[in-house]
Amino acid sequence: MSIPRVLTIAGSDSGGGAGIQADLKTFQELGVYGMSVITAVTAQNTVEVSDVFPVPPDTVRRQLTAIGEDLGPHAVKTGMLYSSEIIEAVVQSVKRWEWRNLVVDPVMLSKSGASLLQDEALDDLVHRLLPLARLITPNLPEARLLSGVDIVDEDSMRLAAERISRFGVSGVLIKGGHFHEEGETSQDYLFTGTEEFWFSGPRYKTRHTHGTGCTLSSAVASGLAQRLSVQEAVALGKNFIEAAISQPISMGAGHGPVNHWAYRNRLDIGRMR
Repeated sequence: MSIPRVLTIAGSDSGGGAGIQADLKTFQELGVYGMSVITAVTAQNTVEVSDVFPVPPDTVRRQLTAIGEDLGPHAVKTGMLYSSEIIEAVVQSVKRWEWRNLVVDPVMLSKSGASLLQDEALDDLVHRLLPLARLITPNLPEARLLSGVDIVDEDSMRLAAERISRFGVSGVLIKGGHFHEEGETSQDYLFTGTEEFWFSGPRYKTRHTHGTGCTLSSAVASGLAQRLSVQEAVALGKNFIEAAISQPISMGAGHGPVNHWAYRNRLDIGRMR
């Protein structure tokens, strides 16, 4: 029996709540074998990102080659890519090794406002990487930037997803966590080019949301590696992150991390009933 393998290409979070650390925790909880290519080392905690140290592009390329030569992944997730040179290394590797099920989380800013993608790298992410992706998972600020659409309602969310899809990406999942933050529910919108799906869930009033985007995209990639459809993988990701937010571990003075073992706890409770 082949064990599903997922590769994360992202930055390291010294606080453990997001980035590579969040991705590997998510993979482990969902029963897939996790691998990592580190693109940057950050000095951060729940309050701020105090520094970013990009990994040399050639070192990123060597990490990618090591994975490609021996441990081919069934799905790949990208997070913080930082520079055009690193994006190009990823693009070349995805093409060379014919990696499928690429999930792009277009990480641009941290919750504290620190820039995690150089301005000149955005064009390469859009025109070089997205055409290779099966899914992109922008939050509302990222979707506004990528589409040029002021997202204020469901119709404008649809328009933004359609415009982003024109870059060649197979599927667009716009996360509605920043939309109507005073409401009781959160709406995410999935557009696959031919179909659309809405995912609704309860909105939790908590400051412990660090790593939500990384965790959701990693959960989706885990589902794709296990041969779920995009819709099924997104539903899995939504269930996983909802559990992680609903059972906070209350750590840190700022935006605390989500609880990566909450989903397993929920499953265990369900089995005992």
